[in-house]
Amino acid sequence: MTKDMVTHGLFTLARSATKMRAPHSRGKEANMRAFFCNPEGQLRNGVWIVIFLVLFVASRFVYHPVSQAIQHLNFDAAWLQPLPFIFALLVTWACVRLRRQRLSSVGFEMDRRWAKEVGVGVGIGTAAMLAIAALIVATGGAQLSLDPARSLAALGSAAWVFACVALFEETLFRGFVFQRMVDGAGIWIAQISLALLFAIAHWDNPGMEPTTQVLAMIDTALGAILLGLAYLRTRSLALPIGIHFGWNWAQGALLGFDVSGFAQAGWLHAEILDKPQWVTGGKFGPEASMFAVIVDLITVALLWRWRGTRARS
Repeated sequence: MTKDMVTHGLFTLARSATKMRAPHSRGKEANMRAFFCNPEGQLRNGVWIVIFLVLFVASRFVYHPVSQAIQHLNFDAAWLQPLPFIFALLVTWACVRLRRQRLSSVGFEMDRRWAKEVGVGVGIGTAAMLAIAALIVATGGAQLSLDPARSLAALGSAAWVFACVALFEETLFRGFVFQRMVDGAGIWIAQISLALLFAIAHWDNPGMEPTTQVLAMIDTALGAILLGLAYLRTRSLALPIGIHFGWNWAQGALLGFDVSGFAQAGWLHAEILDKPQWVTGGKFGPEASMFAVIVDLITVALLWRWRGTRARS
């Protein structure tokens, strides 16, 4: 047997083995592709959620040095307020660009309609908190009086802080991840999952005592469902941002209640009276009151019945 015959035989054997392995290899590759991509060849929503979370965690390594640098330069603390939102927005922008979309696709379509829905949302959030406060006062849970230290500057400063909070939390909890979950798993799974995450994010807030913890968590989860519905009925982040801002600003800057456990000086001063904490909300604030749960349920019901401006099934 010559060397050429041996070489030819080995080549034939290798080619046969390759042909035998090819179907299995192609099947494995097809399974992997189906795991990551949908039938149209696009990355699945779950993969996009993982990409967002990886980028968001990675951004923390940049956020902290930037935050410390701003502090070392002796800038006013107000400059730090929008930083979390800016980083969340940058991560969102990176993800939508990878999907060859624009920021408007996640609800940042900055037009006249967007501004109008922000205003409507501020009205809804403010009205809801005023209703809660009125019920607490009517049942003897608190007493409101003008704060001697009140000022328009304080109202404006609080508006800046609460606007930054609303922008950050709505971008994070009702933005890219929530929307990918709605598209991939359905509305109910997305709403319940993000409501639980939203409640867990507030679990360690100051004033979270055993007597108010259950009501505070229920109300926080209901608030997340309310804000999720606000997005789903409009397909825009304008309405949830407005509601979130109006709720917090009215609660703290206007009425002087603690906001999610954080003390806040307001135009009014809220003195908590000797009533059960399920009435007053205790140190956590009105959000841990049963009245907050009732008002949230009513608002959720109204949003549920509303057909919305750009609602989709």
